[in-house]
Amino acid sequence: MTDSLLLIRFRGNTGISVHQLEQTIKLFEEGATVPFIARYRKEKTGGLTDENLLELKKILTEVEDFNNRKQFIINTLMAKGVFDLLKDKIESATTLNELEDIYLPFKEKRKNRAQNARDAGLEPLAQTLIRDDRNAKQIAEKYISSTFADTEKVLQGARDIIAELISENHQVRKTFRQCFEQKSFIISKVIKSKLEEAVKYKDYFDYKEKITSCAAHRLLAILRGDKEKLLRVSVMPDSTFLLNLLFDTIKSEGFYLNTQVKTAAEDACSRLLIPSMENETIGYYRLKAETESARLFAVVLKQLLLAPPLGQKNILAIDPGFKSGCKIVCLDKNGRLLHNETIYPHPPQSQQKIASNKISTLVSQYKIDAIAIGDGTAGRETGTFIQRLRFDRKIQVFMVNEDGASVYSATAEARKEFPEYDVTVRGAVSIGRRLMDPLAELIKINPRSLGIGQYQHEIDEMMLNSALDQTIEHCVNTVGVNLETASEKLLTYVSGIGEVMAKKIIDARTNSDIRSRSELKKIKGMGDKTFEMCAGFIRINGDNPLDKSAVHPENYPLVERMAEDIDTTITGLIGSDSQIQKIDITKYVTDEVGLPTLKDIIAELSKPGRDVRGIIKVFEFNSEIKSINDLQPDMLLPGIITNITNFGAFVDIGIKKDGLVHISEISDEFISDISSAVRLNQQVMVKVLSADSTTGRIQFSMKGIQQP
Repeated sequence: MTDSLLLIRFRGNTGISVHQLEQTIKLFEEGATVPFIARYRKEKTGGLTDENLLELKKILTEVEDFNNRKQFIINTLMAKGVFDLLKDKIESATTLNELEDIYLPFKEKRKNRAQNARDAGLEPLAQTLIRDDRNAKQIAEKYISSTFADTEKVLQGARDIIAELISENHQVRKTFRQCFEQKSFIISKVIKSKLEEAVKYKDYFDYKEKITSCAAHRLLAILRGDKEKLLRVSVMPDSTFLLNLLFDTIKSEGFYLNTQVKTAAEDACSRLLIPSMENETIGYYRLKAETESARLFAVVLKQLLLAPPLGQKNILAIDPGFKSGCKIVCLDKNGRLLHNETIYPHPPQSQQKIASNKISTLVSQYKIDAIAIGDGTAGRETGTFIQRLRFDRKIQVFMVNEDGASVYSATAEARKEFPEYDVTVRGAVSIGRRLMDPLAELIKINPRSLGIGQYQHEIDEMMLNSALDQTIEHCVNTVGVNLETASEKLLTYVSGIGEVMAKKIIDARTNSDIRSRSELKKIKGMGDKTFEMCAGFIRINGDNPLDKSAVHPENYPLVERMAEDIDTTITGLIGSDSQIQKIDITKYVTDEVGLPTLKDIIAELSKPGRDVRGIIKVFEFNSEIKSINDLQPDMLLPGIITNITNFGAFVDIGIKKDGLVHISEISDEFISDISSAVRLNQQVMVKVLSADSTTGRIQFSMKGIQQP
């Protein structure tokens, strides 16, 4: 039986039937991966996407954790003999907070004021005062002891017990939690002794905003200032409203609003409930902000990894520099390093003629198809230098984002591949390979080093790592991998493979030609399940043309039958629209293979091995704009989006300093999700709003501008 809580949390958002949900869970239990299920088991899942499946896996884990905690609480309460009194509440609880609130009064407690009072026998007095506090001092005299030496101390002890009872009341906590989450304001004040040190947080020196409307980037910035002890931050609803809400709630819960109870309630509110709910509310909204920031980071990473590739071309790549020169490498169409050297076309050496001759010679000698230039120091100047040269063939020139190239070049993986070369050669190779295949190269680099995302160091590390790994896995399996050129790192992300099997595949490829997908089964450790999970995502240019397509081997017999039925061969079928149009796919529907899979097969036969990433375009900046001092208000300039955050997009116009298009300046229409309006590496036209050479801040607008 499918868990009812799972149905509430997942099925309601997707419309999936109970049967499909159970089939999907069964696939997970059998060891199927998300990419495999999304691509090859659409009939069983009702066409759930990668995102749906990942959400389901997350909810499955949450529900399992919830049920485990629930059972622990039930067992504990049974041992205490109180479960029957709380059974209905526990069975109706749907969140961990509800469960914990019900359990809270029965948890083992550390020594505190209320427990000290209980140990001194003041519980009966507290229960009496909850109902009636007339003659309180006279009654309190009976409870005087060495610990509570007079009536006032006795009454205070009783009020401590009442305060704890109020703070642990299930309905009180539920009501307060809702109030804090919906009506709180986040307030930040600068710590006056830290004014100079806190200048980067000047926008939050005296700040107040309803927490429900506080954007993720603002909340994380404020909380970072609090963590660094530069800001003092609080999260609170109106205190008067809160106290009145507490009085109304405890009255409905059987507390009489006499003097002693009111005093205890005020204490419970300020000393116990507010700190607890403030921490819980901050945690709740921090998690939301981190989740949103991790989501956006993953979206931008996906766009970066799925940037159009140039493909298998001979590349001359340049890692630019001034004094240290420009490091040049020549790569063949498979990314193998053929040649490297250094030229010095810029000051102080200014050896332009020597550099020009060398570039022209290398282009001819290695039959270069395109030139990749890193966009870092001296990148713009090197691009201008290259554009002036004339070659014996048509050469495309691309500026390549080199963020993280230097990080990768110093890694063990880079040293292993190029042990005899220094970091500058490895960096240049990385730039060239990024142009050839961004996905294959960029997955070697920690996403945190790629210059994208926002407040990544404020996001829970496990959450961020999970989001990024899932994104990389999605991208790799969406594109598929060419076995001939795939690195070990790339193969680790293929569905069902992992690090150990990736190394075995690389070793097998090194020792012999793998001419078909079926030969993968000969690799030690490649069992039937692993083969089933990975085979459709590995492309092999061998004897069977289906091996370089996204058609899964389990469906090869089906394709063969299609070809036979229209009196042709698989080779004659692939890529032939006239032959494919003869196929009536409804004839091939079975219990296991439905229309979704059949449509995917036909699409793949029409364009076998097609790259979903599109075609890369050459881009040129405005050659007249060389620095921030050249910018004037209302100028229209071409640029490329280099990063996307919740508050706007950063645009490179070729002057080493990116400008910001605030989210309010992206479109004339309101934008709630910036990732739906712009994308990474998008070529755009922007209008200069302002440019401050002192601060280096540049503001752009895209409103009312016809975009490319």
